[in-house]
Amino acid sequence: MRTISFSPPDITQAEIDEVAEALRSGWITTGPRTKEFERQIAAYCGVSHAVCLNSATAALELTLRALGIGPGDEVITSAYTYTASASPVIHVGAKLVLVDTAKDSFEMDYNALSAAITEKTKAVIPVDIGGMVCDYDRIFSIVEEKKALFRPANAIQSQIGRVAVVADGAHSFGAIRKGKRSGSIADFTSFSFHAVKNLTTAEGGAAVWRDDLGLDGDALYKEYMLMSLHGQSKDALAKTKLGAWEYDVVAPLYKCNMTDIMAALGLVQLRRYPELLKRRYDMVRRYDAQLPQEVIRPAHLRPDMTSDCHLYLARIPGLNHERRSAVITRMAERGVACNVHYKPLPLLTAYKNLGFRMEDYPNAYAQFENEITLPLHTLLSDADIDYVCGCLKECL
Repeated sequence: MRTISFSPPDITQAEIDEVAEALRSGWITTGPRTKEFERQIAAYCGVSHAVCLNSATAALELTLRALGIGPGDEVITSAYTYTASASPVIHVGAKLVLVDTAKDSFEMDYNALSAAITEKTKAVIPVDIGGMVCDYDRIFSIVEEKKALFRPANAIQSQIGRVAVVADGAHSFGAIRKGKRSGSIADFTSFSFHAVKNLTTAEGGAAVWRDDLGLDGDALYKEYMLMSLHGQSKDALAKTKLGAWEYDVVAPLYKCNMTDIMAALGLVQLRRYPELLKRRYDMVRRYDAQLPQEVIRPAHLRPDMTSDCHLYLARIPGLNHERRSAVITRMAERGVACNVHYKPLPLLTAYKNLGFRMEDYPNAYAQFENEITLPLHTLLSDADIDYVCGCLKECL
């Protein structure tokens, strides 16, 4: 029997050496490695600025705050996602609006999205679940059609001139749709570099934004920096310059910066990323070819979209919640760790307490109740993939 872990990090001696060098350098908090990691992320995404933080959740929350979103505003996202897509909306004091997915889809129902936009809507948060990039052409068409309803409350909202499209790209770093890489498609995008992600800094994330929005990128970057470091006007690196101890705190803000230890890990992971993505494409093709016929495959590799193949979201018609759990248990007995992505938000206590009811999101529940996430990581061999497929055939 093999032992197939669900999603261990792919760490080589190169990452270990770079982290060790950071430790030996005497600079372990936000410093030159973090700034270089930001520069390389921005270049990779095809934008001018990236802000590295301690999580994608922080990146999304700071983006909403940079947009001036708060009490009295509404922000729309999908009912089928992890809490981190929605909790930042609550953190900033705005009203969370959930829409159902389209039937037999992990993407939100775009007709429902259109109907949900009101004069109070300030942002929509599409979720690139599993690394599959949403239909942003459709989303931008919708927010443009609803432009007359938009009521800007500050300069940045006025500059954008419509509901902001703020992608939850936690899963989609490196994904491409219609020739554009995630990070250069939505107005703003938040990425995750958590331990289970394709590219990891152990914890960590980043925020990026498009260059063609007409925003002052340098000023916006500075605002993110202030929000991520207590509102302090200088970070520790800037204060090391001769005679540059003086600083101010312009507002009592937050603490969510990335460290150079994390960035050291990320710099090597980013250098390796093309080969890591290629391996993921190969594994997805192998799963697609070998899984039982009845399994509905996630559409990672399409003519118009190349996902980063973060999660293999398999759906098995005929399964319900109980039968799905039994299959996952039988897979575990054969040494294969599986998971479920995700429990729709209205199933969770926090969102029930906010008044959301699962029966209002039937398509999201239908996606959830027969979904099993199969192991997909770059430590798997072809033989491991074959073993997982064989075990699933036995367990269904």
